Amino acid sequence: MTTVLITGGHSGIGLAASRELARAGADLVLAGRSPERMQQVADELTADHGVTVALLRLDTSSLASVREAAAELGRWRETGAIAELDAVLCNAGGRYDGEVGYSTEGYELTFATNHLGNVLLVDLLRPHLSAMARVIVTASGTHDPESVDGRLVGAAVEPDAAVLAHIGRDGAAPLSAGKRYSTSKMCAVMYIYELDRRLRAEGSDVHAIAFDPGQVPETGFLRDMPRIVQRVATTSLFGWISKRIGGVVSDVGFSGGSLARLAIAPGYADRTGEYFQANDGVLSAVRSATLTYDRRRAAKLWDDSVDLIEQAVPGAMAPTR
Repeated sequence: MTTVLITGGHSGIGLAASRELARAGADLVLAGRSPERMQQVADELTADHGVTVALLRLDTSSLASVREAAAELGRWRETGAIAELDAVLCNAGGRYDGEVGYSTEGYELTFATNHLGNVLLVDLLRPHLSAMARVIVTASGTHDPESVDGRLVGAAVEPDAAVLAHIGRDGAAPLSAGKRYSTSKMCAVMYIYELDRRLRAEGSDVHAIAFDPGQVPETGFLRDMPRIVQRVATTSLFGWISKRIGGVVSDVGFSGGSLARLAIAPGYADRTGEYFQANDGVLSAVRSATLTYDRRRAAKLWDDSVDLIEQAVPGAMAPTR
C-alpha cells in the first residue's frame, strides 16, 4: 500500500490532490493547522475510497510545530500505526499581504512558511521514507523574475536566507508582499535542486521535484487582496488575458491531479531534480529561472537555512545533512 504525507491536503490544490491519491488507493497523512477541517476530508476519503487517513497537526511557519509533528509521526511509525512514506508533498504555503509579519521563531512569515518549515520537515522525515520515495515542494512560476507571472507579482530578489529571514528588522526596508512570496518560491526551487544533488551524492534513490501549479485564483490564494482584485482574478476574462500575455494558468482539478501523478504515477518514477509545471491542461518539465541553477547560491542557501533553523531550534537538523 502506498502512503503519502501532504501538507495543506484539506483545501484547494491539496484537497484535489488528496482526492486523486485516495482514488488511486493511497493511504494519506493529512498535515495542517486545522484538525477539524482535516477530519471532514478524512471522513470523506475514507467513506468514498476505503483508504486510511491519519491527521497530523502541523504549522509550517513554526519550526517548533514542525519538530513536534515529525516526532509524532515517528511515534506512529514505532507502533506500526502508519507505513513508511512513499511521498512527502510540501504543498502548504502562504502569501501574507500588508505589513511584514514574523513567525514564532522571529523569522519573516512568508520565508518561514514557504521555505524554512519545509527544509526542516523533509530533513526530519528522511528516516521514515521508503527507498524510492518522492519529495515534492509546491513552488510557483512567480519565482522567475523574467516571466510574466514574476513581473506581475513582484520580481524575486537575491535568495539570501539570512537577509530574507529578517526582512523589516532593525529599520531595514521591507519587501513588498509579492516580492517576499516570489523570492520564497525561488528558494523552494533551489532547495529541491540542492536536495537532489545531495541525495545523489549519498547514493540515495529518494527523488526530489519542484512543482508549479500555475495561477489557480479559485483556491483562495488572493484572499488578502482587495475584493475587486479577487473578483476580477476569478473571471474567465482574467484567465484569457493571462494566457495571451504568457501567464501560466491552470485550475484546481488539473493542478491537484498533476501533483498526485507526480507523487505516485509510475511514469514519474525516474524523474528527479526537475521543475514541473501545470499550464493550460498540460503537465510538463520546464526550465526554471536562470538563477535557480546557480550551484554556489543554492549551497549557500542550504547552509544558511540550516543555520537559521539551528539557531531557533538547536539540534533539530540531522548533523550529516
